[in-house]
Amino acid sequence: MKPMDRLIRVIERLRGPGGCPWDRKQTHRSLIRFLREETRELERALRRGRWREIQDELGDVLLQILLHAQIESEKGRFSIQDVARCQHLKLIRRHPHVFGKKRLKTARAVVRHWDEIKRLEVEMRRRDLRKKWKSVV
Repeated sequence: MKPMDRLIRVIERLRGPGGCPWDRKQTHRSLIRFLREETRELERALRRGRWREIQDELGDVLLQILLHAQIESEKGRFSIQDVARCQHLKLIRRHPHVFGKKRLKTARAVVRHWDEIKRLEVEMRRRDLRKKWKSVV
């Protein structure tokens, strides 16, 4: 089993029946302060450039991500695998100059194109939400 899979199982066990009472009690809101704290610690490690610190702090931020995904998984909404799938698709979609036929030669052109893609994604989400609400009503 790969380390990421083992870590995911640890999180599931911590929040599962017979797991850790503190972890089981956490909600998205209660974890916000820890996410902020761990992000600040990662930023400090990055600024110092010490790879062992960076590795440790990345792990702490990853823990926060996994906890939030596990909370949603318990509610039947999505899993960490769904998060990874969405991010994979987003990166492919936002990099047509790498994964498609579009050719962008400068970092500036990439940023301009990225912003346009994000704008189109927001509009697509709005349309999807309108369709969803119409089908519910």
